[in-house]
Amino acid sequence: MKAQREIYRKVHRKKIRILHAAEVGVWKPETSNIADFIMLDGCKATLVEADPDLIPLIKSYFSAYPAVKIVNKAIFDSEGSVNLSRRNASTFVSSLEKSPAIVNDGYAPRVEDEVTVACTTFDTIDDGTIDLLSVDIEGSEWYVIKTMKSRPLVLAVETHGKYYENPFLREILAWAAENGYQPFYKDLSDTVFIKSGAARITLGDKLALAWMNFRLFLRRSKRLLKKR
Repeated sequence: MKAQREIYRKVHRKKIRILHAAEVGVWKPETSNIADFIMLDGCKATLVEADPDLIPLIKSYFSAYPAVKIVNKAIFDSEGSVNLSRRNASTFVSSLEKSPAIVNDGYAPRVEDEVTVACTTFDTIDDGTIDLLSVDIEGSEWYVIKTMKSRPLVLAVETHGKYYENPFLREILAWAAENGYQPFYKDLSDTVFIKSGAARITLGDKLALAWMNFRLFLRRSKRLLKKR
């Protein structure tokens, strides 16, 4: 059996009950951050992916799970269409000044890499019942959070990585604080928050988070020195 993802293991250890999980920015289905909740727990799921070429793969992979809803749209701050710069797992909204591909890989957007896709605001998709939300859309995460109807028990957001820092990090952290979210843990790219009252953040959790923050600081400092 495939190893369970860290978010699944940690949420289960906290005994947080997830009935509806959602993910924005699935990419390839086998990389889905919420696949364990779907395939092991059978929970309701909403999967949002902007790239139309990936939708058949996602549909095929999760075809045995009828409670999975798949939405082929980009999440943006308006309805209509938006240009994406295709960079495999690092595909991003072309109008962004900062994304992991730009900051970490030195990628300069090219017209030949662009594809125009339909976009919408997240409130048109969110039915208000999401218990766990994972958002990894290469710098556009704030567009999801700012119109979200649900107040998930668990919220995972790509906030950092290598030289990159989310361009809307200040807005994301302010929203989290205002809406009663505490940082639970971090990995090399995401910050995972827990809603107040969903589970207790222990001293061990706080120490582990502090240690990861220190490790991330050291890694970033070393990389910046090498870059210079």
